[in-house]
Amino acid sequence: MPVTNPYAPLLAQIPVTRHEVAVLGGSTVYWEYGPADAETTIVAVHGFRGEHHGLEPVVAHLPGVRVISPDLPGFGETAPVPGRRHDLSLFREWLTDFAAAVAPGAVILGHSFGSIVVAAAVAGGLQTPRVILVNPIGAPALEGPRGLLTRLAVFYYWAGARLPRRWGDALLRNGLIVRVMSVSMAKTRDPGIRRFVHDQHDTYFSRFADRDVLHDSFVTSVSHDVRAFAPRIAQPTLLIAAQRDDITPIEAERRLAKMFSDARLIEIPDVGHLIHYETPAAAADAITRFLAPSDAGRR
Repeated sequence: MPVTNPYAPLLAQIPVTRHEVAVLGGSTVYWEYGPADAETTIVAVHGFRGEHHGLEPVVAHLPGVRVISPDLPGFGETAPVPGRRHDLSLFREWLTDFAAAVAPGAVILGHSFGSIVVAAAVAGGLQTPRVILVNPIGAPALEGPRGLLTRLAVFYYWAGARLPRRWGDALLRNGLIVRVMSVSMAKTRDPGIRRFVHDQHDTYFSRFADRDVLHDSFVTSVSHDVRAFAPRIAQPTLLIAAQRDDITPIEAERRLAKMFSDARLIEIPDVGHLIHYETPAAAADAITRFLAPSDAGRR
């Protein structure tokens, strides 16, 4: 039975075009939403195991904004970068080159794992007027409220990388395990949105190129967090955090906000690590206010 996308009517009103661009010797596939002549352009970087579809609910609530949404190397329709290990150094270099090629000077947004990539790239010199981090990884994942589950995930990805390739790939793409991950993250009580969240994960969570890319990316996601880069980010930064996030508790997000030279923290109640699926309107409203000319004039 088809699952209804609750944000489809809004998204249908926004023009979207698929593109490809050469980056680091490979081809990055990306989608351009909104008017090409928009005053504001955002480059939006998705989270671990996801791809560009995951941020579409937020895009749906940003009419009039041009959003550039790529699939990360090794995920979705973007192939791995040839001859490279997919660690933070690679993703940071990729984002810097991608933004320079497609949307120089754009606002940069990162969700979850994307928040680490964005923070590392901006701290390393990526030029942008403003930074937006949604569900930022503001503390070591192994120390979060569900540290035990994270340790089980470490074993899961380790096993997937060490088993014979056929078995390892089957384990990493196992639908039951993906559903368990989805159920553990969802906080909404709305049955329609829950079905949508699970369908999104069922459909897109296994669209990674191979187990090597997935393992390298997972190790990167649990070995780094935004704290290491925050003090080196001078641009105005918006943190959109969830009060029920199981990966980074809200207390850690509050401490993270103080590490930036110029940061604003918006807390969204009754949601966890899936702000982009469960409360995209609230996230988009915070983004719109953060980017408003009147807001910029106060800084």
